[in-house]
Parts: sequence; C-alpha cells; structure tokens
Amino acid sequence: MLSCDAPLPLTPRRVLIAGVTGSGKTTLAGRIAALWGLEHHEIDALHHGADWTPRPEFLDDVRTFSATDRWVTEWQYTSKGTDEIMTPRAELALWLDYPWHIVRWRLLRRTFLRSVLRTRMYNGNVEKPLWRLFATRDPAENILAWQTKTRRFWAERMPDREEQFPTLTIVRLRHPRETERWLLRQAEASGVLIAPPKRRSRDR
Repeated sequence: MLSCDAPLPLTPRRVLIAGVTGSGKTTLAGRIAALWGLEHHEIDALHHGADWTPRPEFLDDVRTFSATDRWVTEWQYTSKGTDEIMTPRAELALWLDYPWHIVRWRLLRRTFLRSVLRTRMYNGNVEKPLWRLFATRDPAENILAWQTKTRRFWAERMPDREEQFPTLTIVRLRHPRETERWLLRQAEASGVLIAPPKRRSRDR
C-alpha cells in the first residue's frame, strides 16, 4: 500500500475510489477524470432509480463500463456484487482514510444543504427531509447512522483486498491535505493544471 508521496508505477486507466460515506469520493472522481482523461461513472446514479428505487439493470451497467478501457468510479455496493466485476479490472484504488470529524462534518454539511435546497440529484432524486434524521436510527433510512455503521468498513477490509488483488495499486490518503498533495504530484507528472479545491473550514 502506497502513501501519498510514493510514485505510481504507471499512469492508471481504471480507478476506484474508496472511503466512508461523505469522504468526497465523487468529487475526487470528477477531478481524477479531468486529470487523466477518464470517463467518470457515478455509481450511485447507476444504482438508484426514481424515488431511490434500486435499478434492476445496475450490475449489467457496471459490467458494461468495467469492460471499457478508461474509467473512474466510486468503490461501493460491494455487497451487491460490484467487487467481482470492477476490482479485477481496476489498476489503481485511492483510499480516502480521513479523520472521523472531517467526514462527519462533510456529510452533515452536504445533507443539510441538499435537503434545505431540495437539490435534484441523479434520476430526479432529492435528499430526504431533515426530520427523517431524527425520526429513525435505521441505517437504511438515516444516512448519518449509515455512516456511523460503516465507518470502519475499509479499515477492516482493505488488507484483504490488497492480498486478493495483488496487481491493484492502492494509495492510502489520510487527510484532505494529503489528497491535494497527491493530486498536485500527479498533475505535475502529467503536465496538467488542476483547479484548487473548494475551501472547507473543518478540513483541518
């Protein structure tokens, strides 16, 4: 497993981004896509249909894009079978292993803004009303409870993934500052200019 300062053995063509809910996987995937000219397939958009209903075509769509040559996506829905499809094809995995207070704040901020502004996301879905966060602690209904339940998911499973997929280069990024440093190194190596990140006062 590589640190943020270790050089990559190759310029990857297929990238997975792992991390707890709220860590910034989708935002980083978009930046990686721009950096290396990859196609970003937002896996939540493939999974959720209208009214947050799982799409029956989900795994077929994952198989379709995984078979192509250049892509980046979020490393999610492993319990639904994505690991067997995406991971053998991936060349690089970025693990956003950030401090808990950072990912918690990010999710709180994102959930609040999306709910209040009624932000329309993939397939017409909008964030559930804020009162739902207080009405239930069921992780299936409460995204904060889901984040708490799964906060150790990758810490517990990444060593197994590293052993199971020895050709997959894994980079562990322990803080947003490390991610920015890593991105800058990759941009310099590729001769590409990257946009600076949006400032988040709690990312300290």
